[in-house]
Amino acid sequence: MALKQVSSNKCFEGFQKVFEHDSAELKCKMKFGIYLPPKAETGKCPVLYWLSGLTCTEQNFITKAAFQQAAAEHGLIVVAPDTSPRGCNIEGEDESWDFGTGAGFYVDATEDPWKTNYRMYSYIKDELPKLINANFPTDPERMSIFGHSMGGHGALILALKNPGKYKSVSAFAPICNPIQCQWGKKALGGYLGPDASKWEAYDATQLVKSYSGPRLDILIDQGKDDQFLSAGQLLPDNFIAACTEQKIPVVFRLQQASCFCSPWLLILGYDHSYFFIASFINDHIKHHAKYLNA
Repeated sequence: MALKQVSSNKCFEGFQKVFEHDSAELKCKMKFGIYLPPKAETGKCPVLYWLSGLTCTEQNFITKAAFQQAAAEHGLIVVAPDTSPRGCNIEGEDESWDFGTGAGFYVDATEDPWKTNYRMYSYIKDELPKLINANFPTDPERMSIFGHSMGGHGALILALKNPGKYKSVSAFAPICNPIQCQWGKKALGGYLGPDASKWEAYDATQLVKSYSGPRLDILIDQGKDDQFLSAGQLLPDNFIAACTEQKIPVVFRLQQASCFCSPWLLILGYDHSYFFIASFINDHIKHHAKYLNA
C-alpha cells in the first residue's frame, strides 16, 4: 500500500512525520502522524498508538501533547491516526461536531449510510498496524495503545476486545460508559442502530465485566475540573467499579491544581484540554515503556 509523505520535521534527534494513504477499510484517503525516535535508525522499535478525541485530526496530538522527547528517550515509535473518514460525501456527516466527520467513535458502523466508510475499529485494529509494520522499523510483537476522550474510549475497547494484542493501555479522560451518556447514545445509535444491546460491544464498562485475557495494568488520568466529567459524559466511576469487581488493576488519578491563594486569580483544576494531556504525557509514555521495553 503506497504511502505519500506529507511532512517531516526533525525532533529530539528523531523525526515527526505525517503520511497519507488510500484506506481499503474506510474507502478514502487517510492521514496519520508517526514519530520515529533516534533508535529507529539502527533497529526495530515498539509501537505506541494514540487515538484522539472528538473533532481532532492527526495534528492535535503531534503538535500539542509534547510527547516526542519522552518517546525519543524510551525508543518508542508513536502513531497518531485521524479520528474518522473524511470527504466521503455522506449526507449529514458534517452537520454536527460529535457525529460524522471527526467523530468516528472507533466502531464499525452497521447502519446506512455509514457502514461503507465508518469502520474505524477495523482500521485501527488491522489495517493501520499492517501498514505501519510493512513500512517502518517496528517490532510487531510489541504494541500498546492510549488515547483521549473518545480516543480513550477507543483505546480501552481495543485492548479489552483483543486480549494480548496490546502490551498496555492508558487513557486521558476517557468516555468510559458510552451506552449511558449522550455522546455515546448519539454515536452508537447512529452507527449501530437503535438496538442498545449491540452498543455493549463497544462499551469499556460492559467489556471489562467479561474480560478474561492476560493481565491489563490500566492507567487513567482525569482532570478534576473537566467540564465533560461534571456533565456526565465520561462516567469513570462506572468503569472503576466494574474493574474492581473483576479484580482488574486500574490506576485512576484525579488530577487537580496546586493549592495557593491569590486575590486576583481564580484557581481551577485540570480540564479536558491538551494542556492537561501535556502535563502528564510523560507518565503515560513511561507506563507503556515499562511493558514495551520489558
